[in-house]
Amino acid sequence: MTGKQDDKTRLVHAGRQPERFDGVVNPPVYHASTVLFPTVEKLHAASANPFEGVYYGRFGTPTHFAFEQALSELEHGYRAVTASSGLAAISIALLSCLQAGDHVLVADTVYGPTRKFCDGMLKRMGIETTYYDPLIGSGIEALIRDNTRAVFLESPGSLTFEMQDVPAISAAAHARGLMVIMDNTWATPLYFKAIDHGVDIVIHAATKYIVGHADAMLGALVCTEDSYAAVKRTAVELGQCAGPDDVNLGLRGLRSLQARLVQHAEHASQLCHWFGQQPEVVRVLYPALENDPGYSIWQRDFSGASGLFGVVLDDSVSEAALTAMLDGMQLFGMGYSWGGYESLILPTQPAGMRTATAWQSGLCLRVHAGLESPADLLGDLEAGFERLRNAR
Repeated sequence: MTGKQDDKTRLVHAGRQPERFDGVVNPPVYHASTVLFPTVEKLHAASANPFEGVYYGRFGTPTHFAFEQALSELEHGYRAVTASSGLAAISIALLSCLQAGDHVLVADTVYGPTRKFCDGMLKRMGIETTYYDPLIGSGIEALIRDNTRAVFLESPGSLTFEMQDVPAISAAAHARGLMVIMDNTWATPLYFKAIDHGVDIVIHAATKYIVGHADAMLGALVCTEDSYAAVKRTAVELGQCAGPDDVNLGLRGLRSLQARLVQHAEHASQLCHWFGQQPEVVRVLYPALENDPGYSIWQRDFSGASGLFGVVLDDSVSEAALTAMLDGMQLFGMGYSWGGYESLILPTQPAGMRTATAWQSGLCLRVHAGLESPADLLGDLEAGFERLRNAR
């Protein structure tokens, strides 16, 4: 594809080669483990360069390659690697950069399982993690040690949605020879081109918006040319392999990603406005709002917003009152995911997950605006807040 094509066009055509498959629009789903080679010469040639072409099912098939090519094009990367989940992709990214005795800087707002992996697996391996204030910007240079090897970003952050100055952090990290890793699941490749802003390894929990239908587990890593070999080698050494059906669902989801994200964002905007008018709500956490502290960075670096946001509740709201609200929701489900077509709502307490900076609030909500009618979603919320008020 040419660089002049719009992302809407790339979403439809990237990773497709109908001429290879008798004109069939979508690439076939390859269910493969064993790959046969007709001669010893070809067997040895494939073994000498297993990252290229079809070598063994775990290394990838044309189904995987189509998805990876499409995602890499959208993210302006060199090549991509698939994984069995978003957390698997996070683990691969960190392990591709770190070894015993190393030090890594991780944003204090990261996805909970990322923190658990750092405090668990990495710690047991002799790798030290320092959590940093997500608003630190270029000041991160002061935290870099001689054995620091990578910086891990997530913008906006999980649960609290702070925006990070990705270009400033990346510039400071690269000046000291560090790798920059970023979880870009919230914005997707459509709304933030992480590699263009200095990131070396971009992670997507493709389970979320890319798959988009709450029916597959899938992770992906988009790499620069310098980072690709280490990431691919780490994935292979860990035995990581995304199932072909899940990869196919990710490829399918890419085709409608732009249309879905527009609706998610529009619905989120309406819900955020409604939440902002409720007396029990102290603040809505959504960087696309003009009054959000991260709005200026979001406006500068991002081209759109998704459907996930947070709500900070007044201290007068008790857990019992919040439970009364949530237990009766009809359209908003409670579940530990987001990015599908369905609306979700989850009670959170971010303060317990912060170590570098304090979070000055108690009960919060994480809300995912799905594709239902906004009027119906607002009706469900109004009934829920009525239960909350009655319980108080």
